[in-house]
Amino acid sequence: MCGIVGAVAQRDVAEILMEGLRRLEYRGYDSAGMALLTEQGEFNRIRRVS
Repeated sequence: MCGIVGAVAQRDVAEILMEGLRRLEYRGYDSAGMALLTEQGEFNRIRRVS
């Protein structure tokens, strides 16, 4: 099972995405991930398995 949270913005949305993942925390998911586009146009990917 997976939960997806997304945002498109011109500002830093990492904290908004983290809050969305926190709200999904107790629904039985066994992993989480986040990908952010850097100012250089590269993806910064963060993944965690619980």
